[in-house]
Amino acid sequence: MSPTTLKAIHLLGAVLLLGNIIVTAFWKTLADRSGNLDVIRFAVRVTNWADVVFTAGGIVLLAGAGHAMAPAFGGVTGSFWLRTAYGLFLATGLLWLAVLVPVQRQQARLLQPLPPHAVIPAAYRRLALVWAWAGSLATLLPLVAAWLMVARPA
Repeated sequence: MSPTTLKAIHLLGAVLLLGNIIVTAFWKTLADRSGNLDVIRFAVRVTNWADVVFTAGGIVLLAGAGHAMAPAFGGVTGSFWLRTAYGLFLATGLLWLAVLVPVQRQQARLLQPLPPHAVIPAAYRRLALVWAWAGSLATLLPLVAAWLMVARPA
């Protein structure tokens, strides 16, 4: 595969990953603040689907193309910027798998059995705070990785 094609695939993966995590965080936070059970249920359900399609899809494209291009830059450990970006990418993935996905699933399970117009449980609100903090970190880490990919500091 040509270097230009690999770069395009890598960029598409970055756009899908970063775009989804930023936009999803924005509208899920707004949904949580609405206090409307139907809106929050919808946001949680769609967040889970968006993660499967866009976040996971972006990760596959980003990792596959990035790993294919790494030898041209001395390999994964060949430079500070590439090694650090890989580490940030892996930390983001671990945070997503270990915290964000389980929290989103717990939130969905808490909301699913509630009757219409029920009060949002305090447990959901606590999970929303965990989700917000972990999500903020899971957004910041790949943004720093993206900067490293562009700036390539020594």
